[in-house]
Amino acid sequence: MKTTVTKENQEGVREFYHKTIMNSDKKTPARCRRNGKTQTWKTRPLEFKIPVKHRLYDFFYITHLNCNEWTID
Repeated sequence: MKTTVTKENQEGVREFYHKTIMNSDKKTPARCRRNGKTQTWKTRPLEFKIPVKHRLYDFFYITHLNCNEWTID
């Protein structure tokens, strides 16, 4: 079952799947891998950043602003 990414359930997860962007086969969702440690702040407890990598050269973050677009297994 696919669940939406949150600050609480993302620890230990290595792969993330996008809900709307599909791979080149147009059947499976785009998969990204964790590329480091989740960043959190004591002064902003609801915010987080997860560094991820897509394919060979695409690097970006899953944050509290876009986490509703991502799922985990």
